[in-house]
Amino acid sequence: MFTGIIESLGEIAKTETVGTNLELWLSCDFSNELKVDQSLAHNGICLTVVEIKENKYRVTAIDETIQKTTISSWREGDKINVERCVKLGDRLDGHNVQGHVDVVGKCISSTENDGSWKFTFEYSPKELGHITVPKGSIAVNGVSLTVVDSSKTSFSVAIIPFTYEHTTFQFIKNGSFVNLEFDIMGKYVAAYMAALSS
Repeated sequence: MFTGIIESLGEIAKTETVGTNLELWLSCDFSNELKVDQSLAHNGICLTVVEIKENKYRVTAIDETIQKTTISSWREGDKINVERCVKLGDRLDGHNVQGHVDVVGKCISSTENDGSWKFTFEYSPKELGHITVPKGSIAVNGVSLTVVDSSKTSFSVAIIPFTYEHTTFQFIKNGSFVNLEFDIMGKYVAAYMAALSS
């Protein structure tokens, strides 16, 4: 489990297709602290460290992950949000983020508001659980955020300068694709209500 509070901007050092899998070598501020078999969130995607060498680490994305996230578009030199799993006893500063991407969204608006930024994203609600509510939680590329405006197929978030400068939000433009993970409690409530009505 993650919190959506980004620890580091990682950098992709190398990508390689192996069969239907995608192998990625990355580095981040805490690469030297990692261990094999440790899970990290990369732009909201939970991936396992499978090898460590010379201050870089390798992860593997299988076809399921490649098809349902933005990972296939990542290239050498790209910056991504990286977060380690929560340790028992840690403060939960964001919200419960699983690292399981629900759907890819698209930025349809980004505006600077004299010290903050407002981003609006649209998505296709393939499942009932893909919902947002005003003042609810959403993870965008793994960043825990509060929903400002909400509709059936879009939502907006407000970004403070610290978040803008320390995450990939500084690179998101109109037309950029992002990984979205909807609030787990909201997904369970939606599934429960659907079961009651069927």
